[in-house]
Amino acid sequence: MPVAVPRQTDTAQTAPQKRGLTSGQHELDESLVQSYDAFPQEITGPTVWEREKLLKDDSMWKKSWSAEQVKELEDSYEQFVKTGLGLPQITRGTFPLSSSVTSFLQEIREHIVNGIGFVLIQGLPVTEWPIHKSASIYLAIGTILGVTVSQNRKGHILGHVKDLGNDPTQIHKVRIYSTAARQFFHTDSADIVGLLCLAKAKEGGESDVVSAHHLWNTLQKERPDVAELLTRPNWYFDRKGETSEGQKEWVQKAVFYWHDGRLISHYDPYYVKSITRHVEAGHIPGHSPAQLEAIQVLEDTAQRLALHMVLAVGDIQFVADTHVFHARTAYVDYPPPHPRRHLLRLWLSTPTAEGGWQRPYPDSDYYKRGGIQRKCL
Repeated sequence: MPVAVPRQTDTAQTAPQKRGLTSGQHELDESLVQSYDAFPQEITGPTVWEREKLLKDDSMWKKSWSAEQVKELEDSYEQFVKTGLGLPQITRGTFPLSSSVTSFLQEIREHIVNGIGFVLIQGLPVTEWPIHKSASIYLAIGTILGVTVSQNRKGHILGHVKDLGNDPTQIHKVRIYSTAARQFFHTDSADIVGLLCLAKAKEGGESDVVSAHHLWNTLQKERPDVAELLTRPNWYFDRKGETSEGQKEWVQKAVFYWHDGRLISHYDPYYVKSITRHVEAGHIPGHSPAQLEAIQVLEDTAQRLALHMVLAVGDIQFVADTHVFHARTAYVDYPPPHPRRHLLRLWLSTPTAEGGWQRPYPDSDYYKRGGIQRKCL
């Protein structure tokens, strides 16, 4: 069920925000981009973690709903249904959650935004719920962690991650989540990405996460030349046609930024690799051999350091796109009549007014920053 973002009515937001332009579509504020020399040699603190430590103590990243909390979520859903509102109207105000659930999620939010950057929440009984109930409760959970933003030019705020039979080699027009192909380590155009598992694959479709800060430290020790290349704002990212009139079909960015005392990452290899048509048309130069080597080193290093996890039906994974890279293994679905692998995805903004990280974009302080803009009409 695609769910579109309603038009903005907050008069405190600026005109570009009302048009749906978000940081996923903005050029960098070049005055805020710092050179490699300004970056620290090593990042320290809770955002830096190693797989071995988390495997020894999975309570650091695995959480579970209590039976009481599940009942409270169901009660909140029943109250929301009585309002007659639709899924796009779900907010903290229209779908209030109990104090127990809210406190539980607020602790998780801090853990994601300023801690290790990911969590796996287990135990939603989605097999017992109709899809509307699962989607509604999931959206309400998301409102405590952040603000939903658009995931495509149609303005959808609830994405369906499943194999639609699209050709994964057509990367200039196909988004890989709509195929069964492997997704390499990347971030999304948001502050937090969430995935709720409704149905598993027969084989594969499993998740990997890695601390971007631990990855940075490792590159600094092993391949400082690669680390330096990744801080240059001369990487071309394809927009895959998700633009409005007058906008370029690509955007230039770096992979790592040092901004406001924090290391921030932004990267998706498919968007880097799908610029070929723009290069062939003479609009932009291609990436250099050194850059192509750099993204392979990044991928190989991330795979070596990553924590592997399997989402069961009813599990929710939330990941901070600011300082964690995530990936997915290729998968094979069950044959009919079994359901295909199916996850619901959220992209969330964590506004600076609510403790989110500053970002080197003109819309850093927007409430609904991030995402992919809704097509302007």
